[in-house]
Amino acid sequence: MIKLEGVWKSFPGQQNPAVKELSMEVPAGEVCVLVGPSGCGKTTTMKMINRLIEPTAGMIYVNGRDTAALDPIKLRLDIGYVIQEIGLFPHMTVAENIATVPREKRWPADRIRARVEELLELVGLDPGIFYHRKPADLSGGQRQRVGVARALAADPPILLMDEPFGAVDPITRAHLQNEFLRLQEQMHKTIIFVTHDIDEAIKMGDRIAVMRAGELVQYDTPERLLSAPADDFVSTLVGRNRSIKRLHLIKVRDVVRSDVPVVRPGSSLEEVKSALQVCNPPVIMVADKQNRLQGVISPDEVLYRDRAASAAEMLHTVESVIEEGATLNDALSTMLNCGERYVAVLNKRRELQGVITFSYLLELMKEDAA
Repeated sequence: MIKLEGVWKSFPGQQNPAVKELSMEVPAGEVCVLVGPSGCGKTTTMKMINRLIEPTAGMIYVNGRDTAALDPIKLRLDIGYVIQEIGLFPHMTVAENIATVPREKRWPADRIRARVEELLELVGLDPGIFYHRKPADLSGGQRQRVGVARALAADPPILLMDEPFGAVDPITRAHLQNEFLRLQEQMHKTIIFVTHDIDEAIKMGDRIAVMRAGELVQYDTPERLLSAPADDFVSTLVGRNRSIKRLHLIKVRDVVRSDVPVVRPGSSLEEVKSALQVCNPPVIMVADKQNRLQGVISPDEVLYRDRAASAAEMLHTVESVIEEGATLNDALSTMLNCGERYVAVLNKRRELQGVITFSYLLELMKEDAA
């Protein structure tokens, strides 16, 4: 979908080129992450793809077409663009912001409205609540979601994303990353994603392009980058704790333990005690008939009960929860943040899928290292 051949970029007054002899290919439907220190040429490379910056030399192809021969405005209308600052128009509503490119393409009004509502649903924002709101009324995470929706509005085959989640807090950032990966499983867009964060690169990328001083140092899968860094620079960038970073590569849904005791809110004390004896779990999950998680019961709560009680009387709210599309690194972070030895895994309908325990996570890390 995207091909760069011997691309250079030199800016007037700068001694060294910003990008030097860069050649790489990005297959259709994959996420290519450009990563490296500040000033290495990541954003310059990305902006040359949609001709916000013109290359000094070399060729760039999009879907087999030489971008230099294309009208730059039409080229950009077919490429979604998401930036860290989001860049929503403050005087426009959420709906008007999302509709920017479809309006430029002269879509009919009813088609635009349907697309805006579809995208708001897709990024997890209720159209009934957010359609007429202004950007100033939104949180940082909500504005970022609107920015992604705007980039997707005309259903472009390519997305360019420049540090898209860098301006939000770590918890919101992890949630946005997971939501975007979930969307990508449905959309299969070709994406150039710029970040300075190697953990984000490993989590988000199908391929990672490590850059230094305008040059491509290594272009590989996350697995290869972790197992076989090209040189000391890449090795230092990846860091020493590679076994922890590999947790970014494993989805919770692929390893979740479903053989965990689950009781109903109306279960008796004896039924709860029986569940506790099954596998000595850190907690007992309480779910309703639709398998929606209601809370958890700690073993101490069961063992020291001296009177009959139902599960509903013993349960307490669970905070250590994660969606099945998250990574094992997200699961570990959730456990540490909540101070628990487990995390409950839910699907999009908030139905209980199982648990990941800390001890089980350690077993998986040992297996992966072996």
